[in-house]
Amino acid sequence: MQLYSPAEIGKFRQAGKIAAQAREYGRSLITVGASLREVSDKIEKKIAELGAKPSFPAQLSRNDIAAHYCAGAEDQTIFQEGDVVKLDCGAEIDGYVTDTAITIDLARDQRNAKLVEASRDALAQAIALVRPGVMTGAIGKIIGETINAYGFHPVRNLCGHGVGKYIVHQPPSIPNFDTADRTVLKEGMVIAIEPFASTGAGMIYELDDAEVFMMSGKKPVRSLITRAVLKDIEEFHGLPFTPRWLTTKHSLPKIHFALRELEALSILRSYPPLVDKNHGLVSQHEHTLLITADAAEVLTR
Repeated sequence: MQLYSPAEIGKFRQAGKIAAQAREYGRSLITVGASLREVSDKIEKKIAELGAKPSFPAQLSRNDIAAHYCAGAEDQTIFQEGDVVKLDCGAEIDGYVTDTAITIDLARDQRNAKLVEASRDALAQAIALVRPGVMTGAIGKIIGETINAYGFHPVRNLCGHGVGKYIVHQPPSIPNFDTADRTVLKEGMVIAIEPFASTGAGMIYELDDAEVFMMSGKKPVRSLITRAVLKDIEEFHGLPFTPRWLTTKHSLPKIHFALRELEALSILRSYPPLVDKNHGLVSQHEHTLLITADAAEVLTR
């Protein structure tokens, strides 16, 4: 288990505060008729203005898409009346990563309010349980029971996770249902808990087109075009990125050419949108927590 110095914990706290501010700013932007790409750009710009960098591209997943929908450079999607929008964003300071999410119901009659409350309440119940010595399976149990009590299904093949320096996902995994996992939380861990509630199957699958990528290895690259793009990708220090971020220096055809080659060489891994198998609506809430001596400090409150 990674143990962090007081200075490192301070950076997690600073990053968490900025992520929370960016999340709430994003909440104010998500309205019927707003452009998904413009909202994404503004959230990422806000993180930079506040003195951090995005931990990963802002993700705005609607309706049956549970996660990983990221605006492309030419995305023309606008938010529609009735959309259930998951805003998932994060900030990092010197690599120390935080991660947070909320769900916004754009239905005028708030018909999805109960679904939104299910994941929000599940997160609150989980946070109340967190302390050193608690098993991750017990957290999954309270999340699953809370979401079930609202009449919905927890998404079983998505989970919370540890975060670290330039790492968005690392052990321990925090399930969203009772897995009976006996992994124990320990003081000093930094984790993200993210319940997902679904009106559908409570299981997700991957779509084909990805706008989120992350380096997964290093190999020699012969193409001059690919090498030029890879040089800029390496500036993200292994954190997730979107091709949209590269368009300030490279054309989209060159970017797409390079990404295809880098994926073929197993230098990059793609993260496509994740969709409920029965196309039910999905809500999500998430906070990053520092496990303290007797409880947990919510870094993204």
